[in-house]
Amino acid sequence: MNHHGHPKLKFFTLRNLEDIPQIQQLSQRDRQAMAVVANVLPFRVNNYVVDELIDWQSIPDDPIFQLTFPQPGMLEANHFQQMAETLDSGKNSTDIRAVADKIRHELNPHPGGQLQHNVPLLDDEPVPGVQHKYRETVLVFPSAGQTCHAYCTFCFRWAQFVGIQDLKLATDESLRYCEYLRRHPEVTDVLFTGGDPMVMRADVLARYIDPLLERDFEHIQSIRIGTKSLSYWPYRYISDDDSDAMLRLLERIVAAGKHVAIMAHFNHWREMTTDAVVKAIERLQSTGAVIRTQAPLIRHINDDPGVWAKMWQMQVRLGCFPYYMFIERQTGAKQYFKIPLVRCHEIYSTAMSQVSGLARSARGPIMSALPGKVGVEGIVNIAGQQHFVLSFLQGRNASWCKRPFFAKYDPEACWLDELKPSFGETEFFFESELNNRLAQTEGAGIAATMPLPLIEPAMKPTARELVALDIEASSVIGNTSV
Repeated sequence: MNHHGHPKLKFFTLRNLEDIPQIQQLSQRDRQAMAVVANVLPFRVNNYVVDELIDWQSIPDDPIFQLTFPQPGMLEANHFQQMAETLDSGKNSTDIRAVADKIRHELNPHPGGQLQHNVPLLDDEPVPGVQHKYRETVLVFPSAGQTCHAYCTFCFRWAQFVGIQDLKLATDESLRYCEYLRRHPEVTDVLFTGGDPMVMRADVLARYIDPLLERDFEHIQSIRIGTKSLSYWPYRYISDDDSDAMLRLLERIVAAGKHVAIMAHFNHWREMTTDAVVKAIERLQSTGAVIRTQAPLIRHINDDPGVWAKMWQMQVRLGCFPYYMFIERQTGAKQYFKIPLVRCHEIYSTAMSQVSGLARSARGPIMSALPGKVGVEGIVNIAGQQHFVLSFLQGRNASWCKRPFFAKYDPEACWLDELKPSFGETEFFFESELNNRLAQTEGAGIAATMPLPLIEPAMKPTARELVALDIEASSVIGNTSV
């Protein structure tokens, strides 16, 4: 306990997994299987998650246990066997690391072209720790914030945490992102992400944010901070020795005329049930910051519309704004967590039907795919055939946004690249342009948004799509026959 009477932060990793008292109720075989997975995928949890969030009477099915502790199914059978045999053979740490790294490189560590197509140039050099995929929004990865209070087992940024330098995104010491932002007045939003920026001390985070409050950056209207801290360590805003300083930093951003958005990751309503998280939310809101909530839809954790409806209702009651329901990305333990798009749409629609309009601000289900954020808007029946109705919420070309397009119904598809265009088309409307842009930027280390003019004419629908749009107009939402 600290002087406030609140717990001190204590971490558990693979090295001291056996020190968690509650874990002893699992068999030795189960614990060994967890260690096999934790030698490949990152594992870190803390005393708050262990003591306050997990129902140890319900493991291994407990959703927060699944969210934070490695499970055997999180590795493909061949990868699990490779690592298990390596550990059993008594290999040294260097050999174990070599096997782990080989497996990691086979797990699609950076989906959606994060390294190849999202990193922009400044004076013909890649800008360290920056992604610029959408015209108005830039992501910044502070080098001091590339860890978390605990790791999510599904995390699409797991590659940040396994110690492979060529897989990491992080700013450099000279903070070149500031000069990049200065030269790009079209950028209105900066998202500090990681890892988790809130693992940094307030004075360290201030070094990244304070420059953006100067006159040169009047075009930056919003500062977003992506964080899981409210769920995994709410004491960050209550009793950490610099918790008050962190709140003063947020107040300073608001006073400078910027909108502060805390992009809070909540995966299950149970993460919002402790007194500490309620108090932390109140303290954050007192600064003028707005808390927006988001999470992916993940099997074993929240693949139940009742979980989402309850979570959204609790968030609204606490003054937070439901923002996104994502679809789990194609990386890491994706085969363990992924859910078919049909089921994703069903869960989202059913959850939406159970809440009031204030909770229906959550957009979804959304795929953050290579071309942009693609939403599954509905499933329709046209001339006896079922089709997915999709649209871009964000795109590498801004004119793609909110233009409906259609894909053949596939009950097994879990991602955009598993879908085929409807109505005899050979490709989706955006594919030729996307491929041309990516070919131009391939190997150049430049974000594929950069060649775009700020305003582009909308692309015209094909004749087949016009017919489909006319048929579909009254039946886009839900499984409707026309």
